[in-house]
Amino acid sequence: MYQPPHFREDDLGVQHALIRAHPLGLLITAGGSGLIANPVPFHLDAEASEKGTLRLHLAKANAQWRDIQDGAPVLAVFQGVNSYVTPSWYQTKQETGKVVPTWNYVIVQARGPARVIHDSDWLRAQIDAITGQHESRREKPWTVHDAPDDFVRAQLKGIVGIEIEIASIEGKWKVSQNRPVADREGVAAGLGAMAGEDEMQDLVKRYGKLEGNH
Repeated sequence: MYQPPHFREDDLGVQHALIRAHPLGLLITAGGSGLIANPVPFHLDAEASEKGTLRLHLAKANAQWRDIQDGAPVLAVFQGVNSYVTPSWYQTKQETGKVVPTWNYVIVQARGPARVIHDSDWLRAQIDAITGQHESRREKPWTVHDAPDDFVRAQLKGIVGIEIEIASIEGKWKVSQNRPVADREGVAAGLGAMAGEDEMQDLVKRYGKLEGNH
């Protein structure tokens, strides 16, 4: 991933937080079937290895798992909040006009060797973990135990597990840090005037070290 120094986010805790907040990642492999990318919900176990371990499952009908059964390296990409940035928000536009549009975004890429798992107990634990993570926010969480056991066992026969011990992980927080202070302030104000842009506005303020966010 192209990484200008001012956009790097190397804090593992921050990287892990993005994965948890945006768990639908892109699983990318390059094997006998060529380049394949599939969106998959991941579950992160931060304590399982030094940089964390990602667990997921694929349908057996999805041929992607056959390309990684020998421990081939894989790439997982997690896209966080992103926003278009208009040059009209920059003070520089008023001063010189030498500005162009851009896009702000936060992203994490994790790489590591993957292994394929057929064990039904592992698969059940993975489904329990990822379901529990997301159902916990509901007043009356659904659990896998709510479904009939024979139905669950039949469903497990149709999937395979994938476990990725993260060997390297990169975070990129491109949130206007490269702009002059007046431009960063303009971006924050512009985002604040738009519905649904609160999260990006907060990131521009925080990473741009604007007043009240040092």
